[in-house]
Amino acid sequence: MTSATILIVDDETAIREMIRVGLELAGYECLEASNAQDAHGIIVDQRPDLVLLDWMMPGTSGLELLRRLRRDELTRDLLVIMLTAKDDEDNRVQGLDVGADDYITKPFSSRELMARIKAIMRRSTNRDEEESIEVAGLKLDPSSHRVFVDATPLDMGPTEFKLLKFFMTHQERAYSRGQLLDQVWGTNVYVEERTVDVHIRRLRKALQTELRDCGLLIQTVRGTGYRFSTTGVCA
Repeated sequence: MTSATILIVDDETAIREMIRVGLELAGYECLEASNAQDAHGIIVDQRPDLVLLDWMMPGTSGLELLRRLRRDELTRDLLVIMLTAKDDEDNRVQGLDVGADDYITKPFSSRELMARIKAIMRRSTNRDEEESIEVAGLKLDPSSHRVFVDATPLDMGPTEFKLLKFFMTHQERAYSRGQLLDQVWGTNVYVEERTVDVHIRRLRKALQTELRDCGLLIQTVRGTGYRFSTTGVCA
């Protein structure tokens, strides 16, 4: 049995109840909110371990709440799974770009939801135990979710952070766009390969400072994809 606490945020009472019953049977403690304002108050006051967040709600949307959570240092690392009827690729990408840890489309089975929750919790536990990674003056700290070039902190989105972390832990090997999608976005997320190119451009830009350009460490491999290599010039 688990003592993890999960906040269910959905404006539909029946959906909240259905999810709550399944979670409680699995041993989770549950909190509920029907709108973004109440959800934010519960998050600040009670600090749940994970939030199941509906995209479409009256007033403030789940996506806007997620943006607010990711901007706040106290809540930016909170685990969030988006629940939505939106099955369009652009919406999936948008939710993940804002910082959702996973995305599940309604209707979904209780079994699928439980599997997603367990996977997210497991990844979070592993991340908390990880040590900082440093390559050519570029430092990534998984526990604080920060990146530095020398002592200069860098600003980047959650997807770029995940992408950089994968590259820094898998150096000197070329990966196709499809492989990067599977490793960074996950095999359960269906987005086009061009999405990788967009985030590579964003990551390279984020790795540039006035004194150094560590974006050059991410190399384009013609006919294959991308590679993180210390033969790149970070100066």
